[in-house]
Amino acid sequence: MAAYHLIEDDDKILVGLSGGKDSLLLTELLAKRAQIQHPRFTVEAIHVRMENIHYETDTSYLQQFCDHLGVKLHVRTTRFEVDGTSRKQKQPCFLCSWNRRKQLFNLAQELGCNKIALGHHQDDIIHTALMNLTFQAHFATMPVRLKMRKMPLTIIRPLCLIPESDIKTYAEMQGYEKQQKRCPYETNSHRTDMKQVYERLEELNPEVRYNIWGALEADNKLIEES
Repeated sequence: MAAYHLIEDDDKILVGLSGGKDSLLLTELLAKRAQIQHPRFTVEAIHVRMENIHYETDTSYLQQFCDHLGVKLHVRTTRFEVDGTSRKQKQPCFLCSWNRRKQLFNLAQELGCNKIALGHHQDDIIHTALMNLTFQAHFATMPVRLKMRKMPLTIIRPLCLIPESDIKTYAEMQGYEKQQKRCPYETNSHRTDMKQVYERLEELNPEVRYNIWGALEADNKLIEES
């Protein structure tokens, strides 16, 4: 919050709550931080169900989790069609993500929220930078703060300085419930491959995390407008 000015007075924040450890932690931390007077902001959460992708989170657990924190939970259901005969058909991961984001943007504007908080941690941001370098030939990543030009919304990633290993430890300490079914596509992607590459880089140089992060900051890739 201090380094990237993610939250300001009178912000109304909608959290994308998938039910994984990252989004659970994000919801908990923002809810607790909102109880402190400065800055003054409010938090609500959205959980999006995807009808035709067979992974599942216990929505009753998410409801109890949010109730305990005093966060209003909204549940939306959507779907997308996969046309296996078309060469131009987008990949399921892209279509799933796009439709989920659409639900987030629509609800945020309905509720009058000015910010959407997503649970990407530092490893996610670093892995994305490596993927873009490897497959897209440019140096970019998911920014910590992204101000949208076409709508009055800003996407923020408050977990951006937290390594995934710390989140795993905290989730175990808190006894977060795991998702009932995992996404069938999550281990079949370049992101999984890049995670393995990054682990090898850390073996070569334990400081690689801070070097990549420093390069992203130096090149102004962490705060953008779209």
